[in-house]
Order: sequence, then C-alpha cells, then structure tokens
Amino acid sequence: MGHPLPGRLLRVLRGPAALVLTAGLVTTGAAAPRTAPPHAAASATTATTTTTTDAPPSPPPALTVAPKRGADGRRTWSFRDSHGREVTLRGFNVSGSTKLYENGLLPFRSTADAARSARAMRDLTGANTVRFLITWEGVQPEPDRVDTGYLDRAAAQIREFTDRGFHVLLDYHQDLYSSHLFHRDSWYTGDGAPKWVVDGGGYPRESCGVCLVWGQNMLSNKAVRRAAYDFWHNRTITTAAGEVAVQDAYLRQARAAMTHLRRVLPPSSFRAVIGFDAFNEPYDGGLDGTTGARWERDFLLPFHQRFRAAMDEAGWTDKPVFAEPLVFWNTGFLEQGGFTETGPLGPRYVFNSHYYDGARMTVDPTPASDGTYAAATGRIRDRADELATAPFVSEFGHRMTGWGSDRGPWMTRAMYQGMDHGLRGADWWEDAASSGTVLSGTQWHWDVYSGRHREPMNGNPDKVLTGGDAWNDEDHSVVASDDDGTVRLRLDRRVLDRLHPAAVSGDTLAFAYEDMARSDYVRGGEAGGREEAWLPPPSRLPHVAKLLEGGRQFGVLVWRGSPDAAADGAPTALHLPASFRPSDTVVAGDVASVRGLPDSGPVSVGREEGSDTANRLLIAPTGDDRVHVALVVGSGAGEVSREELSAAARELTDWKDRTFR
Repeated sequence: MGHPLPGRLLRVLRGPAALVLTAGLVTTGAAAPRTAPPHAAASATTATTTTTTDAPPSPPPALTVAPKRGADGRRTWSFRDSHGREVTLRGFNVSGSTKLYENGLLPFRSTADAARSARAMRDLTGANTVRFLITWEGVQPEPDRVDTGYLDRAAAQIREFTDRGFHVLLDYHQDLYSSHLFHRDSWYTGDGAPKWVVDGGGYPRESCGVCLVWGQNMLSNKAVRRAAYDFWHNRTITTAAGEVAVQDAYLRQARAAMTHLRRVLPPSSFRAVIGFDAFNEPYDGGLDGTTGARWERDFLLPFHQRFRAAMDEAGWTDKPVFAEPLVFWNTGFLEQGGFTETGPLGPRYVFNSHYYDGARMTVDPTPASDGTYAAATGRIRDRADELATAPFVSEFGHRMTGWGSDRGPWMTRAMYQGMDHGLRGADWWEDAASSGTVLSGTQWHWDVYSGRHREPMNGNPDKVLTGGDAWNDEDHSVVASDDDGTVRLRLDRRVLDRLHPAAVSGDTLAFAYEDMARSDYVRGGEAGGREEAWLPPPSRLPHVAKLLEGGRQFGVLVWRGSPDAAADGAPTALHLPASFRPSDTVVAGDVASVRGLPDSGPVSVGREEGSDTANRLLIAPTGDDRVHVALVVGSGAGEVSREELSAAARELTDWKDRTFR
C-alpha cells in the first residue's frame, strides 16, 4: 500500500520535526546480532583511522552534579569533575542506527566501526561526550532472558569511546514505543519495546490516519497510545513466562543490564559513564482529563524515581538519572509539562531536554540568525535552575536533506550559539554577566553508515531502506563514510569543530564564540555560502577590535577561580578547533597574553586525549577566587606587537571588571 500523499511532501514533514509539529531476572544469551524480524511472519572534513605508538589516552575523570555561583551570585548547578573543574559536555548521539535490525540494535556493526567513529569524532570536532543508544528489545528479547551478549557488544563499543577520553551517557531509546506495533506495509515504524510486550498487550492494528509526520502517531494512533498508556499504568500482561507488569519488567531488565555493564566495563570506563537516560522522549498515551504537568508529577516522576532506585541497586549510586520531561514541553505547539509541578529534582537527577525547531523544519521559511534560539535555550536553563539541578540537551539539530535543509547550517550554528549563551551575540559584550550557564548537549546524530543502509522497513523485503538514516525518511547524520571507510563531515566544519570550555578551574561566568561558519552545506568537500559575524566587538574596545579584524574566529571565556579546584594543578582546558593553528593563535587576558601557543607556561597547547590531530588550549589554575578573562583569537591575526597585545589585555581586564562586579 502506498502513501496517498506525494513522497516528497512526506520526506519534508517526517523526522524530529514531527515532535514539534504535532504538539530477579538475569540469564545468559550471547546471541549473534539480530536481523530484521518477521513482523507479519583526508581533507579538512575527513578523518581516517591511524595507528599511533604514543601512550594510550586516559579515560576522563568522573563527573558529579554540583553547585556553582553564577555571575549574579545566585547558586546554579553544573557538571564538575574530580579535579573540581566545571565541565561542559559537547558531542553527538551514536546513533539512530540503534533503531535498525541490520545493526543488531546497536550504534555500530562492529567494535572496529566504533573505534573508527570515536577517533574521527575526536579528530574532526573535539567532542568529549556521546549519548550511546541501546533498546529494551536488544537487552530483553524474551520475557525470561536478558541478552548478555548484546550488552557485551555494547560494552566493547562504549570502551572505544571511553578509551579516547569521552564521557558516555547511556540512553534507553524508544520512538512510538515499538517497531512491533507496526505492520509490514505501514507508512511508519518505531523502536524500543520487544515483540513479547506488544503481543501481550493485544493492541489493535495500528493506523495513524492522515498523518503527515511520524510524531502524530503519539496523538492519533490508538495502538501506539494504548501501549504507552499501559506502560505508564504498569498494566499486567500475559507472556510465555507468565504474567508480568509491563513497567516492572522494564525496570527489572534495566537493573540487570546496569549490573552487567558495571561488571564488564573496566573501572576507568565505568567512571566515564556519566549517567542513564531512562526513557527517550516520553509521551503520555492518555492524560485522563488531567494536565501534562500533573501527569508528569503522578506518572513520569515516579517512573524516574523507580529507575533511580534500580540504578542504586545496580551500583550506579554516584551517577544521575537524566530525566526527560514530556516530549512536547518546549515545542511551541500543544506544549505540556516541563516538570513544573514536581518540585525540585536535586543533583541525583539531570534536567534532560531535547530541542528541535519544528516550525523551520516544516512551515516557517525564515532563516535562523543571531539570537534565534536564545529564548528557547533560556527556558531550558531556567527550568534546570528551578529544579535545582544541571541542564542537558541530549538531542538537537536539523535535517540534512529535504525541505528547509538549505537553512540547516545556520540553524545548527544558532543552536550552538544558544547553548553557549542566552543572548544575541550583538548584545553579549554589553550584557555578558546575564548570558547564563553554558549548556552541555549531544547533537542528533553521528551515523557512519549514513546513506549506506539496507534495512527492510518493518521486516518487509519489498521496502528496503538505504538512504539517509533508513528510518522514517530521516536524514540527520552530520557524517558519512567514503568507500574506503574515511569518515567525512557533511556540514561546514566550523559549525561542529567549536571552541568550548571543556573544563574550567572554578566557575564559568560567561562564554561566547564567533565561529564564522558558512550558510550552506558542505558540497564536494568545500563549504559554500556566505559568512556573517554574530559577535561584533564594541567600538569602545578598539585594541580588541583590531585583533579581530577581517572576520576572524574567536572566543571569550570569563571565569571565577577556585583555590579548591586549583589544588591539584588541573588546568582550565578549552577545545581548540583545527582552524586555530597553535603557531599563530593569539590569547589575550589577565592570566597571560601570547601570540603563538607554547608547550608550557601559564597559557599553552596540548593534545586532546585520544586524538592524533586535535588540540586543546590550557590555562594554568590561578589559585584564587577572582574573576578572570581570556580572549582566544584564531589563525590569521597577522603580526601582533607586544604593545598591541598588552593594550588589548588591558581593555579586556577593564571590561571584565566593569561587567562582572
């Protein structure tokens, strides 16, 4: 059966935009990767795997959610490492391929592919975090069996990232509850719950009606809604292993999975796991006449609390639950929820939000520009503050092909800008003290198999999907692989390879970055379109402005030092994009000012853990609790005299003293 609407229109309107437009159990089972089930029966943007004889990289230190003092003196919350440094987590989801049976319901088909991806991600973007997807179906394919073989393969892939210095967020992924709700000729599919759960539910044949986007299934597909309703109400179903309550079964397998992963991951890799996303994009299935906020209070928060208890029982006590609110809480359409009636969550939870600009992904033809997402990211900051915990944006991004994709590079650029600060760049210099927490997050997504899939949709051999993400007509991967396995970026590298404060010795008070990314996608290995500055320096800082002449990339970090964080000498570390050549990168500030980064000293350059090519800027800890500033200017600044550099540093220091009192 074909869809009654033109295929091109369907491709336009499917994808994450759908979300915003529609407003004692442990047994062994080292099974081979699954195949599709019988549902009804080196350039600047490339990276290659290389061999190095250097000492192996060190996994990152453990993180906690800890308080900080913002620029206005208020207490907020952030991630902090064992050195006492405030940490910003930036990276990607790996990956939507977990939704595919051709991949055995894991991000990668082999450990070698995970290694290739981890190295490329580190080299090309300096990312320090991945959100690693697994599924309930992968963990528990039968009601009386946890597949430890699946978990062992996941652990091996996770290690390829932790061994290269990545933090890892585990994610139990689902969309539309389960692929097994959908018949072989359906227009859509899902992922998540195993077949035995769906069979036990006895759901009607699914039908979304005239659904233009897959997310409408959450609102109009009776099978999808009833399955979700049963999960939140913990309905008892009959299975081959007897009667089980659905949510109880989910939590038992989650506890078993976490227990096994803690046992098989080396201690250093387990320390690098920052927590667990308990349930991707929760939706209610039926509010029974109440509001979304009250439904969160009465159903979603108790689930997160039960998952928290399962983590504690499995030995994950020191890691937070990354708790997502109702998926529609911040979409602009049919908004519900946002944990507004739950009371504070506290630091054993993280406020874990997604953000997609559904309007521009569907019906709004306007481009994103300076400050487009300041308000949306500000809402995420504000909700986390009210909930007394750290914020995290575990999904954001834009489609790579289809209607509206031509505006994607600057939409992505604007989203990163909003995560750096909650102001327009044009206003940042005047009001930097109110720019807010630097948000951590993982972009959707990083799929090294993009455009090279072979997935029978809903097990149908006559609907084999090969293009894009091979799932509901999505195409969001920022990378693809060439025939020789080389991983290449599909976006202007300047959008993705960003200066960011990975670890700050003290409290980050403000950060802004001028990436100068181009407005079009990468085509033929080159970025096209125009450049536009979004962070113009004020005229009253003439020496700073002179350093930035010619549209150069630059970033500004303002932080308050901490004697405690400085005690063991761990430096402030900023990822240095590839376009910032150490030999002619300029740093001006009150700690030190240099043109060309030395290998040692108060300001220096070092190699990113797990990378042969990516660098980081290191600033020695100050050992005090004063406010400091550093301007980092990318390559091309030309000859800068000592006098000019000193004058710029004095301007910055005066600006810092006036702005951060």
